[in-house]
Amino acid sequence: MDTQNFKRKRSLAATGTVQELPSDQEHQDDKQWRVRSPLQEALKRFIADRRALASMLVLLVMLLIALLGPFIYQRVGISIQSDLAGRIGPERYHVYYHEELSRQDQTPSLVYWLGTDSVGRDILARLMQGLLISFTVAIMVEIVDVGLGLCIGLLAGYYGGWIDQLLARFTDIMFAFPSLLFALLLVGVFGPNANDLFDKVPLFGDPGNSRLLIVSLALAFTAWPLMARYVRGQTLQLKERQFIEAARTVGTSDWRIITRHIIPNLFSLVFIASTLNIAGTIIGEAGLSLLGVGVQDPGSSLGLMIADALEVTESHPWEIFVPTCVLTIIVLAISFIGDGLRDAFDPHR
Repeated sequence: MDTQNFKRKRSLAATGTVQELPSDQEHQDDKQWRVRSPLQEALKRFIADRRALASMLVLLVMLLIALLGPFIYQRVGISIQSDLAGRIGPERYHVYYHEELSRQDQTPSLVYWLGTDSVGRDILARLMQGLLISFTVAIMVEIVDVGLGLCIGLLAGYYGGWIDQLLARFTDIMFAFPSLLFALLLVGVFGPNANDLFDKVPLFGDPGNSRLLIVSLALAFTAWPLMARYVRGQTLQLKERQFIEAARTVGTSDWRIITRHIIPNLFSLVFIASTLNIAGTIIGEAGLSLLGVGVQDPGSSLGLMIADALEVTESHPWEIFVPTCVLTIIVLAISFIGDGLRDAFDPHR
């Protein structure tokens, strides 16, 4: 309620006259004075960022295509004459590993919506499988990244002393270890037995995907040190704040201080850092598959599709353009979302 309305009500009360403001005006005054929480303000700024919001919609569409696309695509189409299996329907030839050698390097058509590759496999089906692989690896890596980075960074920053020194040296060792070399080491040790280890695991037991979990672990264990450094630095600042000192003064336990006061204040930092790291993870998985240590044929990933299309780049550039374009869109969308979150949660705004 503004000053003019307050004076008006006070004068009316002094003269004994009772008059209420219109309900809509009172509602407008209350709404004007309503205080938003920091999270609400951050979400409001994020929604106002059209680039970040459009990127989130693009990423959501990509995720829906990866999850629901194969189920729909394998039920749309006509029957065709297969080289070896006779008359087959879309539930057979719209599968990412099915080969039709008589239909190699075809352009987009009503049968194959994005054409076929050099061995007659459906590019769209392989693209949807590649999207699923990329998102799966990104989620797995970020779970390990946030879990290890948050735990180690909190312990090192909150307790300090010899705990900080020990964890800091361990983090430096892991930070200096090349992710590609670590992935090659894990694949060299566990790769030959990967098919037997993950044969019954969903997605990882599919043809060509047995090394995917090993690659994911390699990317995860080389990604968390950066998160740990972020969390440690922020924890060192937070533990010196007055509200933390007040909690210690009244006898609050360390566990309660960490879980109720420090971790909630780390939410924006962890969320932004993990979002930005997803782009690097997707590029890392595609690069490892491109080098031949990730997903293997007849499996599919964006990196493997690019590697398979390198041999026919001059004659059939469409086959390398599609996975490269999709990979670029995903990375740009995630980067824009990360920038939008960083601006939205910026405490100096």
